[in-house]
Order: sequence, then structure tokens, then C-alpha cells
Amino acid sequence: MPGHPKIMRKEDLTLSFEFFPTKTEEGLEKLLTVQNELAPLNPEFCSVTFGAGGTTQDRTIETVMRLKANNDMDCAPHLSCIGASRESISKLINFYKDNGISRLVALRGDIPSGMRDHGDFSYANELVSFIREETGDYFHLEVAAYPEFHPQAASARTDLQNFKRKVEAGADSAITQYFFNPDAYFSFVDSCNDMGLELPIIPGIMPINNYVQLARFSDACGAEIPRWIRKRLESYGDDLDSIRSFGLDVVTSLCDKLLEGGVPGLHFYTMNQSRTTASICKNLSLMP
Repeated sequence: MPGHPKIMRKEDLTLSFEFFPTKTEEGLEKLLTVQNELAPLNPEFCSVTFGAGGTTQDRTIETVMRLKANNDMDCAPHLSCIGASRESISKLINFYKDNGISRLVALRGDIPSGMRDHGDFSYANELVSFIREETGDYFHLEVAAYPEFHPQAASARTDLQNFKRKVEAGADSAITQYFFNPDAYFSFVDSCNDMGLELPIIPGIMPINNYVQLARFSDACGAEIPRWIRKRLESYGDDLDSIRSFGLDVVTSLCDKLLEGGVPGLHFYTMNQSRTTASICKNLSLMP
């Protein structure tokens, strides 16, 4: 699909990528290659996810430090507060500070099944406030936003109020859950503007490579896959080439509409792969 002819890389348009910690050294080496392949896009940063209940904390730290050493791309570790103590969070953020990490993604995190003791923090706004108390303005703090609203929120209004608390606690910018309906994003931003929340809200973009995996993720996180997209993807069965080709068109078109609407950036959930993300950026004329 050809890129929109009017879309060019703007100096104030940011690109960023999400990676997840790998379980093996071989996997980590492959991830470093992916980082190198995406580096020519001149991203503002890459983020590294954090397992529920701290299950992958050590791997997150190792991945962040290896990515940081691999090239000059800024790294932003995800920080989950569920099940954590003030002491453990203080130790972790000071470790990152001492090692030159200046950006964090501050999250509540998923609550593991059966967990009764949530630790010293119950919500992400409490984590943001604590980081500010401990380190002032040292860290650029990203928080999560949900254009189609968090699946556990009682209502859309409740979810917006939760987001407002994170912003008022000291968030610098936000990254959204992925979506495929641009109107959901623009409506969410309008609602935030109406509440006086002025900060960059970066749309999260999920490339489509595997329909079964995408459907599972979407059902779990509340991201809606429009019916027409589901039906087309289902019709391809196990034809991965057709799924990827169609997915590339769909996501390129989504990004095109977002860029036309003046979004401040794009954050790609890469799934530790470079090809599809790079292809989307090429279609959008965002390559250097």
C-alpha cells in the first residue's frame, strides 16, 4: 500500500517501540538485532515490558541494560507497582537513575489471580506520585491510556477520572492501548482536553502478523477488533502471507488517519520483530 503523499517525518513527530524481555540469551541476541534494524527510524525511545507480579523483573532489568549498551537508543523500563513495596520501588528507580535511565513507563500492572496483598500501591497514580517524591523531575514518566477504556473500569467516566489522577500525579505523557478505530483515539483526546489535561497522548499501534494471537490479546485487554477486520482475518485461515498483507494495509491506513489528525507520535508494539513495523513506517514515508 503506497504511503500518503503528504505525510513526511516531522521533527516533532516521535516514534517509539515496545519490546518484551526474552527468556534465553539467544532470544536476547535476536532482540538486539531487531533494535539495530529499527534504529535508522531514529526513535525517541524503546520501552521494555514488565511481567505481572514482578515475574520478569530481573529479565526486564537485564534487557534494558543490554539494549542501552547496544546502541544510543533511550530505554524506558515498564515499572509495575502491584505487589511491590515502597522500598523495592525506591531501590529499583534509584538503580535505573544510577545507570543513566531517564524515562520510565509507570503502570499498576495486572493483578495475578488469587493475589490478596497488593503491596504498598493499589493504583498507578500512587506509583507516579511516589516516583516524583523520590526523584523529583529526573524521570520522564509515561503512563497508560485506554481510548476504548480499561476492561476493568466501571464506566468510561470512571476510567477518564483514573487517567486524570495519573496526569495530576506527575505524568509527562501517555501511551495508549492499541486500537483499530481512529475515532476512539480522537474522542478520548477530546475528552481529555475537555478535562483540561494537556499532555502528549501517543497512540499505541499493533502490527498484525498472527490473527489467533491478536484475538487472544485483544480479548484480554479490551481492545476492539472491528467486525470487518475480524471476518477478513478469519477468512484467511492459516494463510499467514495474506494475513500479513491485509494487516499491513489496515494498520498503514490507521496510522495514515492518525497522522492526518495531528498525533504527536506513534508507539509500535513490535512483538520483538522489526519487519512489519519498518514496512508500515516505509509506507507512511517516515523512513529517514
